[in-house]
Parts: sequence; structure tokens; C-alpha cells
Amino acid sequence: MKNYKKTLIACYLGFITQAIAANFAPLLFLTFHKSFQIPLGKIALISTTFFFTQLVIDILCAKTVDRIGYRKCIVASEVFSALGLICLAFLPDVFPDPFVGIIISVIIYAMGSGLIEVLCSPIVEACPFDHKEAVMSLLHSFYCWGSVGVILLSTLFFTLFGIENWRLLACIWALVPLYNIYNFVTCPIEHLVEDGEGLGIKNLLKLPMFWISIILMICAGASELSMAQWASAYAESALGLSKTLGDLVGPCLFAIMMGISRTIFGKFGEKLDLMKYMMFCGGLCLICYIAASTSQSPMIGLLGCVICGFSVGIMWPGTISLSSQKIPAGGTAMFALLAMAGDIGGAAGPGIVGMITQHAGDDLHKGLLAGCVFPAVLILSIIILKLMRNQTNK
Repeated sequence: MKNYKKTLIACYLGFITQAIAANFAPLLFLTFHKSFQIPLGKIALISTTFFFTQLVIDILCAKTVDRIGYRKCIVASEVFSALGLICLAFLPDVFPDPFVGIIISVIIYAMGSGLIEVLCSPIVEACPFDHKEAVMSLLHSFYCWGSVGVILLSTLFFTLFGIENWRLLACIWALVPLYNIYNFVTCPIEHLVEDGEGLGIKNLLKLPMFWISIILMICAGASELSMAQWASAYAESALGLSKTLGDLVGPCLFAIMMGISRTIFGKFGEKLDLMKYMMFCGGLCLICYIAASTSQSPMIGLLGCVICGFSVGIMWPGTISLSSQKIPAGGTAMFALLAMAGDIGGAAGPGIVGMITQHAGDDLHKGLLAGCVFPAVLILSIIILKLMRNQTNK
């Protein structure tokens, strides 16, 4: 009998690996700046490179994963993730320009992260679990808990052993994907659809339901990261923390609330209507944006930022579950394009909020007020989905 729990554990560790890839290097930005004399403008390109690489992988996966095979690709994701983290410890000292070594390392582990993002969801969706919406939500909560763990454990390591030993910690974090290679080599992996039976990109683009899912994913990514970007600023102003501590407290609290939201649905999802829960969370997200953008109280602003983490938690996994239900023949192409849409939202949302903020004379409140459009469109999209479902049921 196949042990699908082993598959689930491997995917849990896959999302923790993705959290390591996304959150470890940003903790070292100031260290890179001071140790290697890299200008802060170039430091900002590290995150851009990471997300752009993920976006490219999302697009490539839509075409190639089914031909190569799930197992080979998901094993490769762990290999790239581990190799990139190990390279981060050594390549900056190898190249004449340390920044080149950092960027090469980031590209390598971002390739692994992109593959994890695309593949873990369909691998779990293909397993014969009951209440798949709840299983999917719990799966995605491990990214949140992984993010919190990386931030807290890395901070503890730096406190005990000094931040100058960050290279050692990069190698220690690489042990997680190295161990998970064995899990993905040995666990059972099923396919959502048989070879050649997936709808393909052209047929997916003809489906109204798919386009609504794409809009939902864009809004989910934008709603999440537009607010997360400013959480540290509110932590500093509300609690009087230093910038470094504010950077830790803001994103940490946001990720914790996001993880709680996904875990709640993961535990009680079979008793909840997914669409109604997403609608509730969309409304809560809009309230959080309004509170953060209009309140004169820094504490209420911080509360809005933190609770926003709870409200956006279900959006990404919820959209994936709805899409799987409504488009069961979507295949890997659908999951890859949905991941791409989420990444586009995650990249564009903070950029739009930042641009509005700049044009408003660096007024963050006006930038976040403009960000209300993301949860508002998300709510509208869910309403359209409900209307479509009601018409189908008649």
C-alpha cells in the first residue's frame, strides 16, 4: 500500500525549503552592504532577481514538466535549492565582484524555489486525500511557519554565534533540501491527468473560470505583499523599535497570522464553505487596508497590517483548490500559470503602492489606500464565481 503521508511530509518540507530560499538572504542585506561594500541600490536587485527567476520557471514549467516528469523535476528543485544556498556561502568570495557570486547563488536556489511553487500543489492534489481544500491550505501554511522559523532561528544563531558566521548558517539551512531529496526520491507521486490529457495552455485560456482564477491569484499576491512590505514600518512607528527589530517583528507577525489562517482551514476546512470563507477573508482584508491607510493611530495601523496576514492566508491555496475543482483536467499547465499570476501580483502590487506613495509626496497612507483595489477586485471575483456556480447548479 502506498504511503501518501510520506508524500505530504516531503511537500511540507518543500514549502519550508521555499521559505528558506525567500527569507534567508534578505536577513543579510545590511551584512552584504557592509562586508562587500555593495551599494543598497544593487542589494535591492537580489529580491528582484529571486522573484523574476521564479516567474521564468513558472512559465517554463507550464510547457515542460509533464514531458520531463514530476519526480525528476521536484527532486531537481531540492538539488537547486541546496546548491544555491551552499554557493551563497562560497561564491561571493570566489568572484572579484562579490555581488556576481551572490546573484548566481540566488538564481540557482530561486530555480529550486520556483519548481517547488509549481509542483508541490499538484503533487498533493493528485494524492487520494479526503477534504483536499483543507489539505491544500495546511500544506501552504508550512511556507508561513517556515518563514517564521527562518527569521527567528537565524536571528538566534546570529545572536549566539555572530552574524559574521552567516556562511555556516547558509550551509546548515541547505541540509533541509538535501534531506528532502531522499523523501521525493522514495515517496509515491501520482499525476493529476494522464499523459496528453491535460487541457494545455491554449484550451485553458478559453475558459472564463481560468481567467477569474488568474485575477484571484494576482490579487492574492498583490494583497499579501503590498501590505507585508510596510509591516515593518508600522512596527517601528507603533512600538518604537529599531529598524532591524521592526523588520523582524513586522514580517514575523504577518507570517504567523497567515499561517494561523491556513492552519485553521486545514484543520476545520471540511466544516467550512471555501467560497464563503474566502469572501469573509476578502472583506477582512479590505477593512485591514482601510484601517492601515486611514487611521491616525500607529497601533491600529500595525494591527491592520498584522490581521491582513490572516485575511490573505486562504487566498492562494483557496484559489488553487477552487481551480482544481472546476477545471479538473487543468494539469500542470494550470498550476504553473496560477503560480505565475501570484508572482506577478506579488511583484506588481508593492510596486504600484510604492509608486502612488512617491507621487503623493512619500505619503504611505495614500499608497496603501490605493492598495484597497486589490482586495476589492478579489471580492468581486469571488462574487462572480458564486454567481457562475449558482447558474451551473440550476
